[in-house]
Amino acid sequence: MECHYCDADADVVVEKNGVHVGVCENHFREQMEQLADSEILEEIEDQLNVDRHE
Repeated sequence: MECHYCDADADVVVEKNGVHVGVCENHFREQMEQLADSEILEEIEDQLNVDRHE
């Protein structure tokens, strides 16, 4: 699968309701940086039960 944003191979693929979307590591990091600046990341972490070890 290719990255949704460029022609690179997707390093991360997510699926919801049968739809698969892939992103390369660079675009994944860009999206995570944007999300880190908003409260939505915290809401998503709560929904996914993410356990961060810092």
